[in-house]
Amino acid sequence: MNSIMQAAAAGFMQAQDEGDMLVRLRDRLVALGVNAELRDNNSALMVHKPEPGLPVWVFVGYGGAYYSWQNAERRHPTNDPAGAANVLAEYIAR
Repeated sequence: MNSIMQAAAAGFMQAQDEGDMLVRLRDRLVALGVNAELRDNNSALMVHKPEPGLPVWVFVGYGGAYYSWQNAERRHPTNDPAGAANVLAEYIAR
């Protein structure tokens, strides 16, 4: 495998891992009764607020280390999807 193919494969694996992280977060949010749906090939999670308004978009950033939202001003470690779901549920309830 040449270096271009190796780089493409590494990028694909990272995107897949980040997608899996968003799936775990979505599952935790749904268990809490929060309306959340995966978008764009699992590259983003759209979390709906209970009241009418714009949804919160959640991404995996910082090399896969954090879930981030609100223009990356808010974040939570990806190794704690349950904690992130609780923080997000509280955040959208405001």
